[in-house]
Amino acid sequence: MGPLASKALNRPSAARVYDYFLGGNHHFQSDREIAEEIRRIAPALPEMMRANRAFVRRAIRFLHSVGIRQFLDLGSGILTVGNVHEIAQRAAPESRVVYVDIDPVAVAHSHGVLAGNSRATALQADIREPEKIFSSPQLQRVLDLSQPVAVLMAGVLPFVPENPVEVVRPYREATVSGSYLLISHVTYEDQPPEILEALRYVHRNAMQLIPRSWAEIAVCFTGYTMVEPGLVPTPLWRPEPAYSNGLHQRAFGHYAGVGFKP
Repeated sequence: MGPLASKALNRPSAARVYDYFLGGNHHFQSDREIAEEIRRIAPALPEMMRANRAFVRRAIRFLHSVGIRQFLDLGSGILTVGNVHEIAQRAAPESRVVYVDIDPVAVAHSHGVLAGNSRATALQADIREPEKIFSSPQLQRVLDLSQPVAVLMAGVLPFVPENPVEVVRPYREATVSGSYLLISHVTYEDQPPEILEALRYVHRNAMQLIPRSWAEIAVCFTGYTMVEPGLVPTPLWRPEPAYSNGLHQRAFGHYAGVGFKP
C-alpha cells in the first residue's frame, strides 16, 4: 500500500462519509466511525443528506428539460446509483459529464464506474483551482465550453473556507450565456440543536465544515437569474408531485437553488 492510500485509510473523507450514509460500499473504518458518531448526535442528518441527493436528481431532470446536455460536477464524491451521468444520459444519450473531486479514492472509483463511457470522465482537482480544471485534457475532450454547461456545486462549498462568491466567480466567467449554476449548501439557520452539534462535531473531529446563512449562499448566484422557486430548503425545490409539503422545515439542513446565466 502506498503512502497516498495509507493516508486515505486513516483520514475521514467527506465523499466517503456521504457514500456511507447513502448506503454505498466505498468507505473505510475512519469514515464509518465519524458517520456513526454523527448519526448518534443527530439521527436525522443522514436523511438530510439523502434529501440533498434527491434534489440533485430533480435538478438534473429540470436541466435536461431546458436543453442542457453538458454537466461539470464539482465535489462529485463517490459515484453511486443515480449519478449525474446516469440520469442525464438516460434522458439524452448525447449528454456529457465531467466529475471533479479532491479525494483520490473517489476519483479512482469513478474511473472504474465510467470505463467505456466516452461521454463522461473524472479528474482529481481542488475546485479552488479552476484554471487546472478547465485546462485539463480530460475536460477538454468531453466538454465544449463554447456551448452551455451546468456547473454543479452540490454540498461542496461548505468545505471551502474561502469566500464562496470568489470560488464560484471563475466558473461563471468560464461558461457561456445559457449556462446554469446549481448550489446546495448546509446552513445553521433555523436548525435544531442536535444538528448544530453534529456540524460542530464534524468541524472539530473530521474535516473543516462551514455552514452558511441564506444570504451568504444567495450572493453566490450573483450574475445569474434564479430559477423558480429560488433558493429554498432543499426538499422544497420542485418536489415530486407525491411529496408532502408538511415537511418539518426546521430539519431541512440545506438550502438549494439553480441559477441561469443570461
